[in-house]
Amino acid sequence: MSRKNLYKLGLIVAIGGFSLFLSYPPSERINLGLDLRGGIHLVLNVVVDEAVAAQVRIDMGRFQDLLEDDGVVPAGTSLDSGTSFSMTFNTDLLRDQAELVALDYYPGYDVNVSSNPPALTMTLNAAEQELSKDAAVRQALQTIRNRIDQFGVAEPVIQRQGIGGTRILVQLPGVEDPERVKNLLRTSAILQFRLVQAGPAETREALLAAVGGVLPAGTEILESMSETVDDVEISPLFYLLDVIPIIEGGELKNARLSQDDFGLPAIGFTLDATSAQKFGEFTSANIGRLLAIVLDDRVQQAPSIESRIDGDGIISGRFTLEEAEDKALMLRSGALPASIEYLEDRSVGPSLGAETIRQGVRAATIGLAMVVVFMLIYYKGAGINAVVALALNLIIVMGVMASLQAALTLPGIAGLILLIGMSVDANVLIFERIREELELGKTVKSSIDAGFSKAFSAILDANVTTLIAAVFLFQFGTGPVKGFAVTITIGIIASMFTALFVSRLMFTMWTSIRRDTLSI
Repeated sequence: MSRKNLYKLGLIVAIGGFSLFLSYPPSERINLGLDLRGGIHLVLNVVVDEAVAAQVRIDMGRFQDLLEDDGVVPAGTSLDSGTSFSMTFNTDLLRDQAELVALDYYPGYDVNVSSNPPALTMTLNAAEQELSKDAAVRQALQTIRNRIDQFGVAEPVIQRQGIGGTRILVQLPGVEDPERVKNLLRTSAILQFRLVQAGPAETREALLAAVGGVLPAGTEILESMSETVDDVEISPLFYLLDVIPIIEGGELKNARLSQDDFGLPAIGFTLDATSAQKFGEFTSANIGRLLAIVLDDRVQQAPSIESRIDGDGIISGRFTLEEAEDKALMLRSGALPASIEYLEDRSVGPSLGAETIRQGVRAATIGLAMVVVFMLIYYKGAGINAVVALALNLIIVMGVMASLQAALTLPGIAGLILLIGMSVDANVLIFERIREELELGKTVKSSIDAGFSKAFSAILDANVTTLIAAVFLFQFGTGPVKGFAVTITIGIIASMFTALFVSRLMFTMWTSIRRDTLSI
């Protein structure tokens, strides 16, 4: 054997050995997809209109603070819709001053003024609305990723669907408590501290009657969490709260599992330095008043401010240990900018995944055995060449998948079974060409050379067209479809290598030993 062929043989052995090293043992090195390992598949939709409304609401509060700092105090403030708010003033001069401030500091809003009474209306323009919606999806994506990472799910798939879309794909393999995870993802975890203006009252009507029957400007009514004590359900209470919060969840430095004064699970929190100072000044100026702790538009508790409160506090609310842990986790990872809708929800049990693996392996084994028998019977000695190339092809595919940490899915197993046939397809083309050349009376060596040369274009065309289809499947498919595309892509490249390089070398080695005969 020539030195050149020895180098080629060494390269083939090295590639095969390294691939085997990467993929062995398969149970530990090959990542299983959701449909094989078990877990949950979710398609979520971010309700972006809520994010726009939340931005308008925040901007309204900041604008009011900005005006008051300049000595311009509105007579009333109200949210008109999810995209606009209005302020009334006692004089035209105050309204005009507010208009100048709005034009200087809020270029993303369309500002309209009116008289009788003097009023100013600010509407978020279309371009800013689109930016706010896109930012909401990106923030939701990051928040969901943070929550899942802290929850400890291994190898999750979390990605946005479509350019500029509002949907998020979440695949969580190996999850043992799907309902807990789904609740973790759907809860917004918007925390606010708001001053109580009136209440508590047993009904919304009683609370309104207590303030004269008309909701004061800049306030809203929220109800408390319903509770069950000794199997008796306690009806929620109603509170009249300031719309603009004193502190929000984004100002938390940390949130953790803690205990209340009775030793029950609670949520401990720490504010960042700036917010702690602001909160301390506020509480010291409002001693004796009620302060509502609002989580997702529900009053968790409304304790009386007994003294100055700085950077640390406790949120209690008859939580279970699991609820307190999850809410602390959600507060640490940040609030969702808007609520989440579930568009698709599929769960796969681990036992079903294990049965799928068994059936897939059985199908692959039967298919492989039938292909091997056919090649050995129909092509005789040359069939051994094809079988060796097929085995090496499968080893390379598994090694590459292991090195790329690509997930093996059920369609991926189907792709492997398909590759068994595709791998020998190139050999069949080559062998038939060699047979034709031998029947024309050519020598064994020239027949092999001509067979590979004439079959090359057909092999290349067939594999390139399949590769193009696989690339599009990977680009536009999701989940299991991508798994199929990855398997096919790796297999096509590996089959080209084994058919044109490995198989050719094996024929060359054969002819160097026996020049005049070829079993085919």
